[in-house]
Amino acid sequence: MTAETAVACQAAMAAGATEIVVKDAHGSGRNILAEQLPAPTRLIRGWSGHPYAMVQELDATFDALVLVGYHSAAGSSGHPLAHTFRGTIHHIELNGEQLSEFRVNSLTARREGVPTIFLSGDETLCAKASVAEPDIVTVATHRGVGHSTVGLHPTDTRQQIRDGVQRALAGVGNHSLQSMPDAFRLAIRYRNQLDAYSSSFYPGAWLADDVTVEFETKDWFEILRLLQFVR
Repeated sequence: MTAETAVACQAAMAAGATEIVVKDAHGSGRNILAEQLPAPTRLIRGWSGHPYAMVQELDATFDALVLVGYHSAAGSSGHPLAHTFRGTIHHIELNGEQLSEFRVNSLTARREGVPTIFLSGDETLCAKASVAEPDIVTVATHRGVGHSTVGLHPTDTRQQIRDGVQRALAGVGNHSLQSMPDAFRLAIRYRNQLDAYSSSFYPGAWLADDVTVEFETKDWFEILRLLQFVR
């Protein structure tokens, strides 16, 4: 994780980036070894509690969002680690489509007017990302097969990430920013009816069936707020 992040930072600097902020967004948020990142990279560790969560501190002053080491959505067979935020959730749908952490973060970036230009992760996620963000550069580092993964050699992975980030940043000026949906309908299907019941009391949400909570809004930030507080 540290090595792939470091090579992405090095590639960004080689492409002309002068300010790089890294959000450690796995588990505890305290995984990346800061001393192995190139200076002057800044690293965000832990979780602030802000609804932007995995892209904390992102705002309109950034030129691009680069996502490294991502996995398929909860309910997907693309990766044995496939999940969306919490293990209590079987899967989430946004406007009728399976919602991944990649999709959440790319929409958050879009809200700020920032293009998501690069993604590395499993093969299934990369294929879906290319549909959602047509100009994105992706590097499929592995594919999921049941409880296993079949991956590239780490040296090849790092080289492809390096090349991909440089290529993505070279074309950032031509990246077409997709428009935000006019409205959002979120459906969270839980593994346990008790979690669904308690989450249904979030303001504006309702219990669609024993294990499904739904919520509608025209403001993407309200989706993020809900995801921050429900189980």
